[in-house]
Amino acid sequence: MNRSPRGAICVITSVHPPFDTRIFHKEAKTLGCAGYDVTLIARYTRDETIDGIRIVALPIPRNRFVRVFGLTWRTFRLALRQRADVYHVHDPELLPIGALLKLITRRKVIYDIHENVPAQIRTKSWIPHSLRPAASLIYRLSERLLLRFVDVVVLAEDSYLPQYSHCEQVSVVHNYPLLRSPREKATPNTFRAVYVGGVTEQRGASTMLKAAASLNGRGISVHWTVAGPIRPRDLEAKLREAAVGIPRLDILGPVPYEEAQKLISSAHVGLAVLKPIPNYIESLPTKLLEYMMAGIPVIASDFPLWREIVEGSQCGLVVDPLDSGAIADAIESLMRHPEKAGEMGRNGRQAVEEKYNWRQEAARLLALYDVLLGGQGSKRLEAKACAATELHHRSG
Repeated sequence: MNRSPRGAICVITSVHPPFDTRIFHKEAKTLGCAGYDVTLIARYTRDETIDGIRIVALPIPRNRFVRVFGLTWRTFRLALRQRADVYHVHDPELLPIGALLKLITRRKVIYDIHENVPAQIRTKSWIPHSLRPAASLIYRLSERLLLRFVDVVVLAEDSYLPQYSHCEQVSVVHNYPLLRSPREKATPNTFRAVYVGGVTEQRGASTMLKAAASLNGRGISVHWTVAGPIRPRDLEAKLREAAVGIPRLDILGPVPYEEAQKLISSAHVGLAVLKPIPNYIESLPTKLLEYMMAGIPVIASDFPLWREIVEGSQCGLVVDPLDSGAIADAIESLMRHPEKAGEMGRNGRQAVEEKYNWRQEAARLLALYDVLLGGQGSKRLEAKACAATELHHRSG
């Protein structure tokens, strides 16, 4: 690894795609723009340098077992070869690797937490229901032990802070979106509702379809678009069967980032009606902020944090996510009051421009690295300006 006066950073993930928005487009590119040498170890087809970030490719595993028990140790060997000043680790299954890197290299280690993993474990469909509480507890205890070897814990959400009060150094770097110039709004004849993100029952897939059927039964024409990876695999067939008889309903599956943004920009309303499970109630979905950035009103689950954002910004409506009729009513209300809906969209865009964007989070990340490596932050303002510019995303 070539050495920069600022230091060499090795970012590591075996779970996320190489061009994950938080890992690559936000954090890695912000660090690279600030003058650090940045290497990313991730699943990819080849070694390559993109936007100044050197990608060291991991093979794409056939299944979860191979990823956890085979890819993990390959990741560790590749990380050792980088001889980095800082190892920035992103996945729960790589936390033991982070601890080993600390013990062997004595370099700095950052552990970046994207999700409330103990809460997430309690809803994992592949874990037998009776074993989930024990699995969650075992994970929490193991994590607490391994975090003793980590220099800094980075959290994507404020709500995770109480769980990590025992850690010596914790920093919150919110997963706010990169600020982009608003796209030119399309004006389709049919009112469009969009959902972009992971498509699961827990994220409201069936409830949204029931809302679509309810509006169709009222004689209200809405063009629905649902885009994102569908899990588990058999859910797609169930959704398509349930969609029979609902006109203008597109279930697209995964789409590239740029296409997803076009879908959002051409819509009249964006939906984030996730069910009230522990991992969602206190976590902020990026899709909500992306809808706001696109200048469209949102319909969101009535969780305290989400209500604070939506009602505080006056950018949409909150509903009971288990009530398909309430979702349909909210959509109908926005259809019948286009001027109010337009005002909500503008309010959402303003809130993102003023508060909910990556600019200030980039500054937090760079300040963290300055302290960790004993720097003086001489290029912080330059890097902050660089991170605030519009960055072109690349789909993994």
